[in-house]
Amino acid sequence: MSQHLTATCHCGAVELAAEFPQGLASAARCDCSFCRRRGAAAVTAIAASLRVIKGLENLTLYTWGTGTAKHHFCKICGIYTHHQRRSNPSECGVNLGCIQDVNPRDHDPIKWNDGVSHPSDKT
Repeated sequence: MSQHLTATCHCGAVELAAEFPQGLASAARCDCSFCRRRGAAAVTAIAASLRVIKGLENLTLYTWGTGTAKHHFCKICGIYTHHQRRSNPSECGVNLGCIQDVNPRDHDPIKWNDGVSHPSDKT
């Protein structure tokens, strides 16, 4: 079921390619303080497989707290393209809406992950 897919931001300045071990079946949203504001569903990709094909210079990075999660956005159009996961840094979440020829609506209902009670926040 593993797929190699490409994704682009809205303006096309950034293009990514990655391996998605579960295809699009891993689509999920998170309710942590950042993701619930961002609102995009993400699909699981293998971090080591993610390549920026075009526009590395057009990506900007947002991180906070532990600095483990790294959220990337296009500097030109502002679209969230992908992030390195805090829960598993060997995985990336890629914006489902950025994957070519995919409409997130076609994947409803999209599951929610509990980011409010993230295991890394427990002491």
